[in-house]
Amino acid sequence: MSRASYLFTSESVSEGHPDKVCDRISDEIVDAFFRIGPELGWDPAHLRVAAETMATTNRVVIAGETRGPAAITHDLLSHLARLAIRDIGYEQDGFHWEYADIEVLLHPQSADIAVGVDAAGNKDEGAGDQGIMFGYACRETPELMPAPIYYAHKILEDLAIARKAGPLKMLGPDAKSQVTVAYENGKPVRAAQIVLSTQHLDETLTSADIRAIVEPYITATLPKGWVDAATIWHVNPTGKFVIGGPDGDCGLTGRKIIVDTYGGAAPHGGGAFSGKDPTKVDRSAAYAARYLAKNVVAAGLADRATIQLAYAIGVSQPLAVYCDLHGTGKVEEAAIEKAAREVMNLSPRGIREHLGLHKPIYARTSAYGHFGRAPAADGGFSWEKTDLVDALKTAVGA
Repeated sequence: MSRASYLFTSESVSEGHPDKVCDRISDEIVDAFFRIGPELGWDPAHLRVAAETMATTNRVVIAGETRGPAAITHDLLSHLARLAIRDIGYEQDGFHWEYADIEVLLHPQSADIAVGVDAAGNKDEGAGDQGIMFGYACRETPELMPAPIYYAHKILEDLAIARKAGPLKMLGPDAKSQVTVAYENGKPVRAAQIVLSTQHLDETLTSADIRAIVEPYITATLPKGWVDAATIWHVNPTGKFVIGGPDGDCGLTGRKIIVDTYGGAAPHGGGAFSGKDPTKVDRSAAYAARYLAKNVVAAGLADRATIQLAYAIGVSQPLAVYCDLHGTGKVEEAAIEKAAREVMNLSPRGIREHLGLHKPIYARTSAYGHFGRAPAADGGFSWEKTDLVDALKTAVGA
């Protein structure tokens, strides 16, 4: 029997965290191919990107494989990386958008991988790799996300908005949050502990000073009544945090996968998202699994849903679809598994076309989570739509 009362914790990191700087740069490269390629006559379905970024003190190295127009030069991608670093807010001696040394080592995609994806006669295309992908949804927030990760993200996003707008200009881009949520009768009810470590540009500021600055923002971000006299705060618990970002800690693409998904409240297949075009099912199938799980919950077929999809390289359709409704289902899990294949083509091509993934929509996903975000007018976060509700109900006979 599941526990009714417990504590659960999730963390998030800001867009200025060194790993997130790398995720952002890698996703800017994906967006460049999907923005510039079609302008130059390339079919978006033929573009390929697998970009990995490393960042350290005033140095960025970008490596990986691509396929696209020659006009997308290394110099152009280096320029886009600088613009991303500037937008995040790095103008510090140890990491500066204008002066950092940026090296681009991208090369053409392996023919052995391409043949599996582009196999002749395979109209749905093969998966770019093997792997398992998970999607999850629950009723803890209006966005159907687990509360701890949702609010850990929201704290940092709201602080970043205030930093860039001016009121919190004394803070730096690098920050981490962690929220321990108390559950009663299986529902999130309050913040038991709050952790925030944020870079600050004024060396004289103490942990107490930083808490006084950020506490009103954090309290306003969390649901009313979640912060009370019993809430325990840990704000810059090591004291001074002036040296931050890639100058303080080396960053790598794809090193914050639990932050990117459900904060540990649901399984993760292990694959990272950022820097990958949608033939890489690590990314596109994880989006599809979230889309299906969210629609299952939105349709009232369950209060919690986990969907797993499994793929083999060069094979179009998933090897298996698995559903777990965690004892909250109104229908059999097997019915959901069957319905998932009926309401959506789960091949890489089918997912891409259904969710509109061959667009420059990825840079904004690189921080504050890939899930639980509002669908954008240009097609971004399309996997957060709940437009499969009626089709799922019909498919399962609900």
